[in-house]
Amino acid sequence: MDPRQETIHIAPEESGARLDRVLAAHVAELSRTRLKALIEAGAVAVDGRTIRDPGHRVNSGAAIVVDIPPPAPAKPEAEPIPLKIVYEDDDIIVIDKPKGLVVHPAAGHAGGTLVNALIAHCGDSLSGIGGERRPGIVHRLDKDTTGLIVAAKNDRAHRALAAQFAGHGRDGGAFERSYLAFVWGAPDRPRGTIDQPIDRHQGARDRMAIREGGREAVTHWHVLERYGAMDKIRPGKAGGNREAVASLLACRLETGRTHQIRVHLAAIGHPLLGDQVYGAGFRTKAALLPPPAQAALEALGRQALHAHILTIQHPISGKILRFRSELPVDLVRLHNGLAAMQTAPDGQ
Repeated sequence: MDPRQETIHIAPEESGARLDRVLAAHVAELSRTRLKALIEAGAVAVDGRTIRDPGHRVNSGAAIVVDIPPPAPAKPEAEPIPLKIVYEDDDIIVIDKPKGLVVHPAAGHAGGTLVNALIAHCGDSLSGIGGERRPGIVHRLDKDTTGLIVAAKNDRAHRALAAQFAGHGRDGGAFERSYLAFVWGAPDRPRGTIDQPIDRHQGARDRMAIREGGREAVTHWHVLERYGAMDKIRPGKAGGNREAVASLLACRLETGRTHQIRVHLAAIGHPLLGDQVYGAGFRTKAALLPPPAQAALEALGRQALHAHILTIQHPISGKILRFRSELPVDLVRLHNGLAAMQTAPDGQ
């Protein structure tokens, strides 16, 4: 993209407003933070005079000229990593993420990430986030969590998506993030809500924990399937009801904290199968699984969590978009192995 100029004429009702606010109202594709940086860099003139104060008050009839440079090359490098693209247009891209793919470059993962892959795939269609030609990541999935993730291609889409993810549908908007989770044991109710704050673990900075004073975190769950152990009987239950050694839950997020589902399910005594961080104490329970399920779990090598449904409002058109990703092969194999133990669904 070449550098360009935007000329804005101040209407009477805008007289006295801050320069950065006026620009944000007229140059919708750039964030207010980005426009403020342009003002301070001397890229904005009012009636032919360079103004470097974002709080400068404008007068009715004034002509504002903004020099908008092309987006700078992204700091992460483009890498031709294959992607499973579910949806793409000029503003957003939705990916079905495989296991093992880190979302964003960080210490220990400078390359080989989803961001590197998106820079390579999208190329010039990235109009820039914060002045850089890079995708706007508004939510993340853990390295070994599979499923749906959306990224923005420009500042305007990034701001609108970020607002949706911050609200998580609590404002009544059409928004949903739902996961499929295979867990040890099974809750004693068909459905429930976990409302417990999450913060960094005091003793391990790479882990999260339930902590008073942490950030609000709310997870809604309901039981889809229960898998009983043939040699286990629920105490006090007549008729040979089998105790559930594992179950499949659908989890819907009302907030989006790091490791939220993993931490919350572990906190209620039902950590994810394969979760070596939050469910390590449940490894011996694998002996209760039938051989096919044991083999599938051993081969899994990750937490059994999949981002299944994503519903958003398109950040530009306003259209409601609903995406669904079915279980990947490794979780299908685990599901099939557990199916031999399946008991009657709740309520039947």
